[in-house]
Amino acid sequence: MKPLPVGIQTFEKLRKDGCVYVDKTKEIHRLITSGQIYFLSRPRRFGKSLLVSTLAEIFKGNKPLFEGLYLYDKYDWTQQYPVIVIDWSNIKHTSAETMEIDMCRFLAEIAESYKITLLSQYASSRFAELLKRLHDKTGRKLVVLVDEYDMPILDALENQAELALIRTFLQDFYKVLKGSDSFLRFVFLTGVSKFAKVSIFSGMNSPDDITIDKKYATICGYTQDELETHFKEYIHDFARTKQVTDSEIIESIRRWYNGYSWDGVTTVYNPYSTLLLFRKQEFSNHWFSTGTTTFLNNQIKNRNDVEALLEPVQIEEWIN
Repeated sequence: MKPLPVGIQTFEKLRKDGCVYVDKTKEIHRLITSGQIYFLSRPRRFGKSLLVSTLAEIFKGNKPLFEGLYLYDKYDWTQQYPVIVIDWSNIKHTSAETMEIDMCRFLAEIAESYKITLLSQYASSRFAELLKRLHDKTGRKLVVLVDEYDMPILDALENQAELALIRTFLQDFYKVLKGSDSFLRFVFLTGVSKFAKVSIFSGMNSPDDITIDKKYATICGYTQDELETHFKEYIHDFARTKQVTDSEIIESIRRWYNGYSWDGVTTVYNPYSTLLLFRKQEFSNHWFSTGTTTFLNNQIKNRNDVEALLEPVQIEEWIN
C-alpha cells in the first residue's frame, strides 16, 4: 500500500515519497485559468496548506511532480513564474511589532535568494519593493500565495488593543497587492474565516471568495468516491482487522466523518481525520484536539453561552 501522507503539507514531498494523493488538479486547473485573485476558507487541517503548496509547484513549472495527474497534459508548463508563499504559521505574530520585524526578515530572505537588496525600512513598503524589483529582474509576473492569512487576527482576539495594531499592519500589507496588480499573475489567500468587520481586504482588490462556490466544493477534502477509490486497500485492511465487511467499514466511516459540505449537495471527509483513522485503525475524534479553532472555545468560556452556536440560523443572500 502507498504510504499515508499524515502531517505532510508539501506537495513535492508527498509526490516524491510516493504517498497516497487524491488528485485535485482538475479543480485547480479551473481555478488558475478562470481568474487572478481568490480567497478560500476551510477549517484547520483540511488541506489548505497542501493546496497552496500544489499551486506553488504548478506556477514554478515543476511538471514531473504531476505525472499521472489530470493537470499533467492540460497545462502550459513553459509558463513559469516567481512564487512568493507567505505562511503566517511560520512568521512571528505575537504583536504588531513582532510581525513587522519578522516579516521584514522574511522578505529580505526572499530578495536575497534572487540576489536583490531591499532598501525600504517597513514591511509593507519592503513587500511592494520586492514585487516590483522581482518583476523587473525576471521579466515575469509574480504569484503570491498567502496561507492562514487570519492567524494573527485569531491569535489576538482577546487583546483588543493589540488586535487594532495587527489589523492596521495587515491592511497596509495586503494593500500592496492592489498597487502591484500589474506585476501579478495570480493571488490566493486561505484562512479559517473571512473577517469582514476588520476590513483586512478593504485596501486590496476584492478577491473572489470561492468558499461556498459549488465549482470548488471538493477542492479540499475527500469525496465518497475518492475515499473508496484511493483508500481501497486501507479500507479492506481495516475491515479485516475488525472482522467485518468492507461495506460495513465504509458505512461506519461515513457516519463518523462525512459531515462537511460547501455546496449543500456533496459531502467531503476531513483529510486529517481520514488519514489518522487508517493509520490507527480506530474510530475517534482525531481532528478535534488539533483542528478546533481555539477562539471559539474561548468565546464559549468567556460568554458562558453555547446556545448561539447550537441553534440553527437561517439567513438570506443580500443582493445589491
